[in-house]
Amino acid sequence: MNDRQDASNLTELINTMERMEREKAKVSVDDVVHAVGRRSFGPLLLLAGLITLAPIIGDIPGMPTLMAALVLLTSVQLLIGRETFWLPKWLVKRSISRTKFDKAIHYMKKPATWIDSLLGVRLAWMTGYIGIRVTAVMCLLIALAMPPMEFIPFSANGAGLALTLFGLGLVARDGIMLSLGFLLTGVTLTVVLINVL
Repeated sequence: MNDRQDASNLTELINTMERMEREKAKVSVDDVVHAVGRRSFGPLLLLAGLITLAPIIGDIPGMPTLMAALVLLTSVQLLIGRETFWLPKWLVKRSISRTKFDKAIHYMKKPATWIDSLLGVRLAWMTGYIGIRVTAVMCLLIALAMPPMEFIPFSANGAGLALTLFGLGLVARDGIMLSLGFLLTGVTLTVVLINVL
């Protein structure tokens, strides 16, 4: 069981990651997931989206595919009814230097307050039981398409932004953000299909 209170906006999520243990020279996926919570689908999506978009971290080769694995595993487990997400050791043991992590957090803090000012409880019915499952299906599609996105310019950014919108929508109960995420997912997957076929 996880009794921590989930983040309700981007600033709270960033603050949660910033408060993580600072003595370590490296930050692993397990460290971040433990801080966010293994029962928290919205924050995990937001985390995956931010890491994919973030300068320094998102530019590391293979990082979009790693985040795709995180999204794929959590989406499938949500759809089959698990309450706590299981992640394999090969995924949670992946890490980056604390210096790179701190720089990325610094870059994300600047726009966080402005982004949070755009959030609100709107079309909250979209963030209910069915809405979360529909979002999980869309995230599943994004995750499956992310590996080839590493070879298609800017498409991984579209996927990262879509995941960020989904995460923001779920943590803030903002159906408009989810709607924007659905729209961007459609555009991004279309671009991928055009380049692959």
